[in-house]
Amino acid sequence: MNYEQNKYRIPSARLANWDYGSNGFYFVTICTLNRFPYFGEIVDTQTIQEPAYLHKTQIGETAFRFWTEISNHFPFVELDEFIFMPDHMHGLLLFNKPAYDEWNVNKAGPQSQNLGAVMRGYKAGVKSYATKNNIDFAWQSRYYDRVVKSTDELQRIRKYIADNPSKWQEEKGNPENLYR
Repeated sequence: MNYEQNKYRIPSARLANWDYGSNGFYFVTICTLNRFPYFGEIVDTQTIQEPAYLHKTQIGETAFRFWTEISNHFPFVELDEFIFMPDHMHGLLLFNKPAYDEWNVNKAGPQSQNLGAVMRGYKAGVKSYATKNNIDFAWQSRYYDRVVKSTDELQRIRKYIADNPSKWQEEKGNPENLYR
């Protein structure tokens, strides 16, 4: 084996023996490059009747719209809870392939009809729109994912997503907190 063969390779964050095209819920977080607030800013209404929300920029609106259209490109994907923040987004995706009965573990190389393909298509679509429309925008190169393994975990993630805007003021990624 060549000593330098994998010297500069970043280890995969994916589960080694998981089939990322299999049925189930996947929780993803996608960040903008350097956590720049390309998507907009949080408006904190400070009322229970009207919770905090993201006032979206043009690219924020586009990223939101493209997320809602994922099922048009990947019919086996059902959108669950999701939220856009100034510099990242969280989403739950349900893969629903009724006739799926094969198990293909995560591997390097060309892939389709799995989480990697969905994320690659989504991120490429948003970036392509930004480029064509001369909008300054860039994604972080990777994304975070978690295979949801229980109903309790699914409920906790849904609550985390729903509560995200109201917790923005305390979040480490909030640029306003960098110099406090």
